[in-house]
Amino acid sequence: MLDIRAIRENPEPFRAGLARRNLADAVDSLLTADERRRELTTRVEELRARQNRLSKGIGAAQGDQKQALIAEVGKVSAELKELEPQLAEAERVLANLLASTPNVPHESSPDGFTDEDAVEVRRHGEPPAFGFQARDHAALGELLGVLDTERAARTSGSRFVYLLGDIVFVQFALMRHAMDVLAGRGFTPVIPPVLVRDEAMYGTGFLPADEAQLYVTTEDELYLVGTSEVPLAAFHMGEIVDQADLPLHYAGYSTCFRREAGTYGKDMGGMFRVHQFDKVEMFSFCLPETSWDEHELLLSIEEEIVSNLEIPYRVVNIAAGDLGGSAAKKYDIEAWLPGQERYRELTSCSNCTDYQARRLQTRVRRSDGKVESLHTLNGTATAIGRTLIALMENHQQADGSVVMPAKLHPYLPEQARTLAPSAS
Repeated sequence: MLDIRAIRENPEPFRAGLARRNLADAVDSLLTADERRRELTTRVEELRARQNRLSKGIGAAQGDQKQALIAEVGKVSAELKELEPQLAEAERVLANLLASTPNVPHESSPDGFTDEDAVEVRRHGEPPAFGFQARDHAALGELLGVLDTERAARTSGSRFVYLLGDIVFVQFALMRHAMDVLAGRGFTPVIPPVLVRDEAMYGTGFLPADEAQLYVTTEDELYLVGTSEVPLAAFHMGEIVDQADLPLHYAGYSTCFRREAGTYGKDMGGMFRVHQFDKVEMFSFCLPETSWDEHELLLSIEEEIVSNLEIPYRVVNIAAGDLGGSAAKKYDIEAWLPGQERYRELTSCSNCTDYQARRLQTRVRRSDGKVESLHTLNGTATAIGRTLIALMENHQQADGSVVMPAKLHPYLPEQARTLAPSAS
């Protein structure tokens, strides 16, 4: 959530920043709503104070003076009865506008509105040059007998998959590898709840903006999370943490659920775009003055993990108009996928500045006693499904087998270090 006081005091940076999201009029709408709320608040407070003074005077008054005071209290009460619902409505309008207004992009986020406008920062590794006809992961999965989307469709519908056999060991090897890297960096491992209240979804900015992408259990009014960013962010919801305890680093492993609304017919093959997947997510609470260094740190950890897996990739800086609502800046790591012959998003890493912290009411107490909003950041350590795709396609052999990178071997049984074609 943006700081309405800061917007009121200096609206131009917000106006210029939101214009890069094609929301040039948002600041004027916010200021108009804020002015209306403040005017009503001032008048209501004045009337309440007058009502209290008059009410106190009635007890000591006599005769005509008392009747006059009673009549005046009646007039004040009548005006309050009229204005208090208007104030409540003005507060609701402002709150809704703030809830639906995204974060201001950082100046280093490039201009643009689509993934084509992202700016490449660097590349690592070379796409493999196969001396054979490379297969995509869906074909490899069928040959290896490790993916079954047909039975998953019969069980659950489209965009679901069964993982079978040795690839299951690879999934948990990816989780352990990521967790070991993060634990070595001081991150606290977490298995969070994947059903959360709307306060957690609102606090992280997924409500109301992304409601169409969320699964909800209507009877219990709980949402299935699309990322463990949500419960990790909510871990300190409503709390004040001490400056000396920052940064706080968490690494959450969870199953994630996304409706993928609006993507009908897109990336339907295999398991690239599914409704259910598993992920290791990094989350950081830090001081405002350190968050940009923290952003680079999370990105470097993502690169370390992907590099260990010997996957060719590139880092891109996402365009301002293509950012998620909470992010001021986001890096994506895109893995080279031979089956698609292009780079596709594997991980992302966002600095949300104080946007989520304001909504979550998570603050820091400085060493001098001052309390203020802190900054939050999140980053994908490993998106299991897409990483499996990248491993299979980049490490495939001519016979369809897949040789796992050496960094995963300590986590794998011998037979799972090379996925071999099914005998059937």
